Amino acid sequence: MKADPKGVLTGEHYLDGDHACTEGALAAGCRFFAGYPITPSTEVAERFCARIPYVGGIFIQMEDELGSMAAIIGASWAGRKSMTVTSGPGFSLMMENLGLAAMMETPCVVVNVQRGGPSTGLPTMVGQADMMQARWGSHGDYEIIALSPASPQETFDYTIKCFNLAEKYRVPVLLMMDECVGHMTEKVVIPKPEEIDVYYRRLTKLPPEKYLPYQAKADLVPDMIIAGEGYHIHSTGLTHDEKGYPVMTPETQDRLVRRLVDKIKKNADDIIELEEDQTEDADIIIMAYGITSRVCMPAIFKARKKGLKIGYIKMITVWPFPESRVRQLADKVKAFVMPEVNLGQVVLELERVVGGKAKVYHVPHAGGWVHDPEDIYQVILEAAK
Repeated sequence: MKADPKGVLTGEHYLDGDHACTEGALAAGCRFFAGYPITPSTEVAERFCARIPYVGGIFIQMEDELGSMAAIIGASWAGRKSMTVTSGPGFSLMMENLGLAAMMETPCVVVNVQRGGPSTGLPTMVGQADMMQARWGSHGDYEIIALSPASPQETFDYTIKCFNLAEKYRVPVLLMMDECVGHMTEKVVIPKPEEIDVYYRRLTKLPPEKYLPYQAKADLVPDMIIAGEGYHIHSTGLTHDEKGYPVMTPETQDRLVRRLVDKIKKNADDIIELEEDQTEDADIIIMAYGITSRVCMPAIFKARKKGLKIGYIKMITVWPFPESRVRQLADKVKAFVMPEVNLGQVVLELERVVGGKAKVYHVPHAGGWVHDPEDIYQVILEAAK
């Protein structure tokens, strides 16, 4: 392995997605990890544990996933870029403190290497059935950002993007990997540190006596401080004012929660990233994310060879959902086809946004393995009738 003096890898490597996630986190400046082992995400924690001494960070194995999420919130307020990793059952345990992080506007990254569920389910087999939980898993109104990689290289790249988005918008960001991507091994190119775009936390320039921890800027995001460096602050999961103190009124609730939602919704164009191919003159659009965005390619090639006009959208950002682009396409195309390794989750959002302007076809799969591309092809043929 080739490493710079700070211990950050560079050059070409042969990594699985879990290990690429660790390297992306380190390259983004993550220096605190708290987690609990759970397949198929354990390799992220194991590699982080082995690598973190070389960059001067901290690794803690917590007693459970609830504590892991609490620990990374605290570390973030202490000035460290922080992350945790989990899968299915552990992700469920994190939901309460995910909501706390959203309410306290705490930048952090949560990686979920999805497996088959519910409950213990298929601990070492693929699933994509945590996608709606990612969006709505905690209670109350809030917005979340979730990205979905389709390869180890994308896992490296998007882990960095997750940290950048978390810091820019003061929000927990989710990397929704899946077991196939986590365990597949491919070439990963790691640039030199100076070639990687890293967003650094926006700290206040105001003196302590003038600083309000929840006074938002024009982008609806407040500046932060580092706890313990002379700023006396209060942060809570209760509804609070700009000082951070609880205020139990409907007016304060409305003002605060609307801002938490709007800081993501109104910056959606900056957040959402898609990859498109041949969408402008398409009759049918295939939309997919994660490993399914690769599995569907043979079906797309076969349909195009038959003469069908097939457009393709790979969702890098799943949440917030790309409403604006889907509405544009819904006015022009005949149908959308969405394969997922679940029995119907993100497709529900697609149906909502399309609003009956085009037909929506789902290609479900209960998990444990990926689709047979032929099954996707047959649905494309049905959509083309």
